[in-house]
Amino acid sequence: MSTTLNDIAARLGISKSTVSKALHNATDISEATKRQILQTAAEMGYINKLQRNNTRVCIIIENMDYLTPHQFGYDIVRGFCQMAEAEGWQVDILPLNQELQHKTPYDVFMLQEGYQAALVLGFSLLDPWMAEFRTTQFPTVLYDNHVKDNPRVASVGCSSEEGFEQAIKHLVKLGHKKIGLISGPLDSYIVNARYQAYLAGLTKYGLEINDDFVGLEYYVSEAAKRFVPQLFERGVTAILCSHDIRAISVITECRDREIRVPYDMSIVGFDDLPMAAFSEPPLTTVRQDRLALGKCSYYAMTSLMNHVPISSILLRAELIVRDSTGPANPR
Repeated sequence: MSTTLNDIAARLGISKSTVSKALHNATDISEATKRQILQTAAEMGYINKLQRNNTRVCIIIENMDYLTPHQFGYDIVRGFCQMAEAEGWQVDILPLNQELQHKTPYDVFMLQEGYQAALVLGFSLLDPWMAEFRTTQFPTVLYDNHVKDNPRVASVGCSSEEGFEQAIKHLVKLGHKKIGLISGPLDSYIVNARYQAYLAGLTKYGLEINDDFVGLEYYVSEAAKRFVPQLFERGVTAILCSHDIRAISVITECRDREIRVPYDMSIVGFDDLPMAAFSEPPLTTVRQDRLALGKCSYYAMTSLMNHVPISSILLRAELIVRDSTGPANPR
């Protein structure tokens, strides 16, 4: 049975009309009272009937660039908006930080702002709202994140396992036996997924798994400076990177240290950003079809809104072979 205005009023010991005012953003009640009512309404799973009939959805973005075509999030946003706007939805794009998440619970934010559903990009496992997605009542699609046991939340991404398996297969054919990984720390769902994909790929092709072949560091340039010489000295002849920016940084560090790419070290990225084809040498990488990811995110969102409990949509990965990989040069 759905929560009513009377239920919220009874919980708080106030009048139904006061609850209605808060939910309609009236100006003649205090902000403190409004916030308490919204918080209670969210906890009780109330979604305003007016909200169900509006045409507003949002894309919430943190830690992801999206404003220009060469940036990672641009095509995801474009694909989503192409689908949504064609069907009459107003899409608001909302850059976000953790300060708002600490101050305002997710469901309260959605109620307060009048959104029916959201696509969430760029969140890490440390973001406060990640815990709230486990119980949210709002249809929510997470890119490169996953929440179990909530039929109102779906995940969209590209198969890390498939992508890294293709990359390792390619490197094995080139004679590489010691393959390293340079990535961010494992405080992100997708970084974790790519780390596990790296281990699975090594296992499948019977290659050595060695913690000394793995470098985990948040800052991109520091990671390259720290781990490129270490991996080179340990006999690693190829490095997988968790994304293209890291891979290009690794190529730059190799050049600075006179480690020839691909003759001394092969490098593979993940994403196929527009800049990947123009690095020196051009980067071998795993392509994500970001326009399709945006379109799939819209499909997942509308499915949730129609009570189709989608769990995950994973697109196929495609290895794009360029000049940053070549035959192993044993040292």
